[in-house]
Amino acid sequence: MTAHPTWTARVVILDIEGTTSAAGFVQGDLYDYARPRLRSWISSHASDPAIVAAVAATRSEGGLADDADLDAVVAVLHGWMDSDVKATPLKTIQGQIWAAGFAAGELRSHFFGDVVPQLRSWHDRGVRLAVFSSGSVASQVPWFRHADAGDLTPMIEAYFDTVSAGSKREASSYEKIASALGVPAGEALFLTDLPAELDAARTAGWQVIGVRRAGEPNAEADFGDHPVVESFSEIDVVAS
Repeated sequence: MTAHPTWTARVVILDIEGTTSAAGFVQGDLYDYARPRLRSWISSHASDPAIVAAVAATRSEGGLADDADLDAVVAVLHGWMDSDVKATPLKTIQGQIWAAGFAAGELRSHFFGDVVPQLRSWHDRGVRLAVFSSGSVASQVPWFRHADAGDLTPMIEAYFDTVSAGSKREASSYEKIASALGVPAGEALFLTDLPAELDAARTAGWQVIGVRRAGEPNAEADFGDHPVVESFSEIDVVAS
């Protein structure tokens, strides 16, 4: 592990799954909550433009006919969940279901113990905070609002997903985010557990840190020459 005692950045952008939070919680508790509700949610929100678009995209990306019935659509969504495919239409539908679950008090989010204290420390120092996750913005906001440590959303300035920014493995997505945040690329610091995302962000000129969490799916990933930490407590950031 390479030590980096001090980083200078205007904004820290956070991945969620495997970085701030356990992947097992997302793929376990949240998936288990959404899975039996997919069909009824789509049916009861059939006039919602976001759901209409997500269903059409599921048919297209899932290789179904344009008029494939709801059972076939749900089967594709379940298959994506089983394989943990980061499909945007699935994320859209899940995000709405999870947001409703959080609002009803049926779900709570999970953060590693080292995350919230560091977010507060960085925020208090004037470092801006944002999120870039494959999960939809509709699920990101309640995730930060319903933490065991309280409502974290006052610290988070902006949220980005694959709809608003693009693929997390494309440099253009990070360029778009930097532009939206109004910061030079070199003053953005991205934290994620996926090396391919680090590659893309660095290509866009961002500073990057790989997060290697013990027991997480990417704990044994090859981070190449990217700096790597095992805890947010190792990351000292000061505002640029």
